[in-house]
Amino acid sequence: MTDPARTLLPLIASKKILVGIIGLGYVGLPLARVFSQAGIRVLGFDIDPAKVRSLGRGRSYIKSVSATTVKEMTKRGFEATADFARLSEPDAILICVPTPLTETRDPDMSYIEKTCEAISKRLRRGQIVVLESTTYPGTTEEVCRPILERSGLAFGKDFLLAFSPEREDPGNPNWSTERIPKVVGGLDAASGSVAAALYGAAVVRVVPVSSAAAAEATKLLENIYRCVNIALVNELKVVFERMGIDVWEVIDAASTKPFGFQPFTPGPGLGGHCIPIDPFYLSWKARQYDVTTRFIELAGEINASMPYYVVSRVAEALDRRGKTLHGARILLLGIAYKKNSDDVRESPALKLIDLLQERGAKLEYHDPHVPKIPPTRKHAIRMSSRPLTPALLRKQDAVLVVTDHADVDYAFVAKHAALVVDTRNAMKGSARRGRVVKA
Repeated sequence: MTDPARTLLPLIASKKILVGIIGLGYVGLPLARVFSQAGIRVLGFDIDPAKVRSLGRGRSYIKSVSATTVKEMTKRGFEATADFARLSEPDAILICVPTPLTETRDPDMSYIEKTCEAISKRLRRGQIVVLESTTYPGTTEEVCRPILERSGLAFGKDFLLAFSPEREDPGNPNWSTERIPKVVGGLDAASGSVAAALYGAAVVRVVPVSSAAAAEATKLLENIYRCVNIALVNELKVVFERMGIDVWEVIDAASTKPFGFQPFTPGPGLGGHCIPIDPFYLSWKARQYDVTTRFIELAGEINASMPYYVVSRVAEALDRRGKTLHGARILLLGIAYKKNSDDVRESPALKLIDLLQERGAKLEYHDPHVPKIPPTRKHAIRMSSRPLTPALLRKQDAVLVVTDHADVDYAFVAKHAALVVDTRNAMKGSARRGRVVKA
């Protein structure tokens, strides 16, 4: 074993290790909860002072981590800080920062680079750094290691480095962070062993792989698989609609096959921080090897076109009722990118708002999980959720179902709305003849 491993493994075994987590968002804060509940002290870092203040007051800004949980974490020694000078304190530093795309669909590595630069200024002997942010194979080796070694410390001899992809599923109560198997790959054997032991102290199952690059590729495969299959059903949705066939009926029927088929469902576009972004990290990296990832590029084109298709369906439905999109009152049902979640990252609802407003529509929205639309890297939409009342529904020219939250009464919507454009099959069983259009 290397010297860092000899130091860290006993600390992990005794649960005396201090874990630092950089980025207290939808990935970092649930991860902090898991380590805290396992009896391991956590020091959380975030550049947003509002988040730090909120956690310091025992409040939460993420639905999956309640205020009660934050208070319990604090009693166990959890602390949040915006002071990155304290990065020398943790024995393990886990990086959970965004990895968006540029406007040209190239990886934006600035968050990872700046985080590693902050760590390098305080890096000390005996620490392990683990990158969790989804990225292309080779990032841990090619981006993180050189920056961390600017500290004057040597990887392997003085500090360890690994990759373990986040696998959060916001809004899914069946798969909390501690129950999701944790893939771990080190930049060397010692890093992999220590990282596996660290996560093994807090989660149900650890899945070691041979390298950091293999772990990086694992996360991309998971999301590319979903992206391509969602693009397939989105394309079939358009084809079957022209044929007068209900794609949802076809999916339900195909799902009865007990082998060889896994159902994916169409929608108004991709959302979240993973599926709309991660596949293009691999396609960008593949170009460096003179390889064209045609499936990924085509899937991206199809999925990116869905908001435009939905707007065209809304316009067609209004036209059949003697109305135009310009000046039409439209209520969006759901702003979060997926059902039963408060996460709006890359939500297709935001693109739909842009497109509909460009066409002159007058918009309102209802989302029981998103009381106000928070600012994002691309949008600064100032809208608040409206209570879902008969009066609100009756005054709309169209209701557009974007997110199929379980706690929305769709029979109530069908009763009071003159027109519903449904992108999620949420109105199934509640549709009134002639009033529901699928998109």
